[in-house]
Amino acid sequence: MARGAAFFDLDRTLLGGASGPVYTAALRDQGAVPARSIPGEGLVFGFFNVFGETRPSIMLTKQAIKLAAGRERAAFQRAGEAAAPLLVAQIQSYAAGIFDEHRAAGRPIVMATTTPFDLVAPLAEALGMDDVVATRYAEEAGYYTGKVDGHFVWGRGKLRAVTDWASARDIDLGASYAYSDSYFDLPLLNGVGNPTAVNPDARLAAAAAVRRWPIRFLDAPPGVMKLVGFEAQEALFPLVRPEFFPYVRFDIEGTELLPETGGAILVGNHRSYFDPVAMAVTVARGGRPVRFLGKKEVFDAPVVGQIAASMGGIRVDRASGSDAPLREAARALEAGDLVTMMPQGTIPRGPAFFDPKLKGRWGAARLAALTGAPIQPIGLWGTEKVWPRSARLPNVTSVAKPPKIRVRVGEPISFDFSSTDPSNKELDAATKKMMKSLTKLLPKKARQAYEPTEEELRSTFPPGYDGDPSAEAERRPGTD
Repeated sequence: MARGAAFFDLDRTLLGGASGPVYTAALRDQGAVPARSIPGEGLVFGFFNVFGETRPSIMLTKQAIKLAAGRERAAFQRAGEAAAPLLVAQIQSYAAGIFDEHRAAGRPIVMATTTPFDLVAPLAEALGMDDVVATRYAEEAGYYTGKVDGHFVWGRGKLRAVTDWASARDIDLGASYAYSDSYFDLPLLNGVGNPTAVNPDARLAAAAAVRRWPIRFLDAPPGVMKLVGFEAQEALFPLVRPEFFPYVRFDIEGTELLPETGGAILVGNHRSYFDPVAMAVTVARGGRPVRFLGKKEVFDAPVVGQIAASMGGIRVDRASGSDAPLREAARALEAGDLVTMMPQGTIPRGPAFFDPKLKGRWGAARLAALTGAPIQPIGLWGTEKVWPRSARLPNVTSVAKPPKIRVRVGEPISFDFSSTDPSNKELDAATKKMMKSLTKLLPKKARQAYEPTEEELRSTFPPGYDGDPSAEAERRPGTD
């Protein structure tokens, strides 16, 4: 089987923007370039961050090679070493997962960038990359000559440099992968068997659409699209406000406890099809997009499925028994995202709906053990008044006297698991603790035994149910 490699551009691909400001500051600290900044320098970098690479910016890059004549190579190398840890911290969160996939497949990971080799080599090493294809400045006796040694790694020059590197190592470009944001990297993207446009500029986005290439944003999960830097979820935040739901009265407390940064597992009890809306209205106050696990039926539905995926949803097929959704959720948490779950798995039926003791599956606990992320409980009450399980659609006509939905965000819970693969006993104990914390967030009457009417029991079943609701036994959720 042919052996391939994975080639990654740096600016606006692995990084969200330009590496230039960090490298320029490091070069000034090392005395490798004049201490005074060039007028308009910040505007140039800002333009690049938003719109991407342009021919004028590349002309400036070429001019920099000439201006480097007579400068000490060691100073550039020291600048690269000083800048590396700063740039490692800026690498986009979902890049690590792609690196892991290529490593698992045995593919070398290579940085392919126009940026000078002496600057980027320490960064590539810090990221655990296998090699670097970058513009090399010619030098004599430790000083740059103002010329290029080999290819200027840009446009067709980048493809030639990558082709030379691959030929020397018996790498098949047809079995290789390339990731870039720039239209000017089309030669390289066309030259490999598996191109991906990452945070593409306008022209590359159009080219990728025509060629049906994947489009990725490495600060978001696969499938999530962005426009001018914003996810669809973020664009909808202004619409996910209580005033846009006049048929509901929201009573929300505790949103100041939602984490401002870092991964966390947000869990809510499940009472209604309206629960996701209540969760969305609550979490939107924190201003952070979330990743949610949803049944496969949602993702397989026309149009709705595509929307769910574009919002960062994670498809769950319980019948398959696959742990792929758990791994995907773990990657989101490790990338610093929020993940929402309903640990009950489904809305309880019959008498179980009114049981004051909530029972949950192990999924959230397994995820916490795998990632070390805290679990944050969110107690929901009253959502069944808006959209009970027995109704095909929510009741949007109660504008005059809307039912109240009560939402309470609780303190995060951390667990001390023995390993990332804890015993069933540990998972069960953690799940009980989590469900107990959810129960405490509900009104007092939710924690007391209650004898429901037959009408209330029937409201907990799907439309068309014709059995005896009082005799229905809810299965214990058990494991995921």
